Amino acid sequence: MKNNASLPVYGKNLYTSGMSEKKITNFHTHTMLCNHASGMPADYTACAQKDGCAALGFSDHCPYPEGSGDYWPEIRMKQNEVSLYMESVRQAAQTVDFPVYAGFECEWDKAYESWYKDGLLGTFGADYIAFGPHWVTLGSSHMYAMDISDAPTLHKYIDQTIEGIRSGIYAFIAHPDLFMGRWKEWDSEAESCLTALLDAAIDCNLPLEVNGLGMSRTCNETKRGVRYQYPYREFWQMAAERGAKVICNADAHAPEDVIAAARNARKFAEDLGITPVESPVA
Repeated sequence: MKNNASLPVYGKNLYTSGMSEKKITNFHTHTMLCNHASGMPADYTACAQKDGCAALGFSDHCPYPEGSGDYWPEIRMKQNEVSLYMESVRQAAQTVDFPVYAGFECEWDKAYESWYKDGLLGTFGADYIAFGPHWVTLGSSHMYAMDISDAPTLHKYIDQTIEGIRSGIYAFIAHPDLFMGRWKEWDSEAESCLTALLDAAIDCNLPLEVNGLGMSRTCNETKRGVRYQYPYREFWQMAAERGAKVICNADAHAPEDVIAAARNARKFAEDLGITPVESPVA
């Protein structure tokens, strides 16, 4: 495997708003309802229309049922806000000339499998669910992927992520290499864990996401040179070599990033010879 000494830093603002480019898709978009993003759906569709969008999917952080416990309620909408979210997406879709989808980004927890299927996809009518493997479950609490620093916890996290991949619920796996932001080094643990995750994704024919937001974060100095926290080059080289299905998304938390960050993700993928899928929604 080729070891690059350094990486080009594409950065958040490589592509400027309104520039002439081939229209592209993005299926990872957040709104102010998650409490750590700006703008409502109409703000995102307006920017997407201007910047060249072929299809847009909203995937704001899912709510969990009231009283669920330690499911990080501070970074997601409440259950009683779902109707506002869905209505806002559907209304915004009427203002543009490309398809717009209403989805959620959800973690995996076996205890809430029916909530994902019967609640979010069923009762609330979501078009798709993106798998955001943000945590590992430790008893009654959850540890953030980028807080994992020891091998046993990392293996537990990967096992939990693979269980989610095999659940059949999700349309794609968002930032599958998220934990590398803290782990940093492409060592035997990282390689074996991400190989297992890649095997599961290929076996389930589930797209893996090159995440544009990660490219705007401060890069890490590693023994192999400068690396994005994520997407982590060695993992994506492996995905390219094995022909994994890949999708490129923005993970936009501001309207001006919705297409710009997705273009950055595509540039990263194209540099590795990856042709991404255009849509994870049937």
